[in-house]
Amino acid sequence: MFQPKPLHLNLDNPLVVVHDELQPCPYIQGRDARMPLQWPVGSMTPELIDRCLAQGYRRSGPFLYRTRCPKCQACEPTRIEVSRFRWTRSFRRVLQRGDRDLRMQVSIPKVDETRIALFNKHRNERNLGLSERMVDRQEYTGFLVDTVCDTRELSFWKEEQPVAIATTDFGVESMSLVYCFFDTAFDRYSPGTYSILKHLELATETGRKFVYLGMYVASNSHLRYKARFLPQERLRNEVWETFDA
Repeated sequence: MFQPKPLHLNLDNPLVVVHDELQPCPYIQGRDARMPLQWPVGSMTPELIDRCLAQGYRRSGPFLYRTRCPKCQACEPTRIEVSRFRWTRSFRRVLQRGDRDLRMQVSIPKVDETRIALFNKHRNERNLGLSERMVDRQEYTGFLVDTVCDTRELSFWKEEQPVAIATTDFGVESMSLVYCFFDTAFDRYSPGTYSILKHLELATETGRKFVYLGMYVASNSHLRYKARFLPQERLRNEVWETFDA
């Protein structure tokens, strides 16, 4: 049985804080968040990405961050140990339906008008933005194309129509979902769920141990869906705890 172990920050390359101040929380309305942006000095090797992910770091563009909110610990980094994941009949149906009609393409991250339009459509329809302003090419690039590690775009297509776009970081034994957006017109394929299942499938095929799903926030309707993927581990007080219900 999995025994949680405490984590100790011991990175070969230092991370330099470049921005650290309170900001409106993107996950819980009315709260302040502190997520210091840190710039990695030196090369972010796949081995180092594994270690950063295991210690709760996430990546946004060329920066890494961990939540350090003064009065809240609602954000919990979440991961799945691939060999222990439980493939329910519902998950298998989603996978089979998508595999029947969709094709997956793995490439380096890119930006174009199709991706920007789909990103904004998804964000506005699901009320994910802090404002109604559209994300432009420069902002999209800074978020999903600029990177400091081995990053790939997993895109899913129905003929020539983009269904979902997922940006993912690759370590030696880990895959980390940075962000996924999709066209709600294809909801019959459960594109968010399908994307995660394809990541788990790819991790199995490439011999990777963990798939990181990002933050779990129980009170956020857009993030608590992650609790469906079991068993999973969440980082609480520097310890990975297993959840199986």
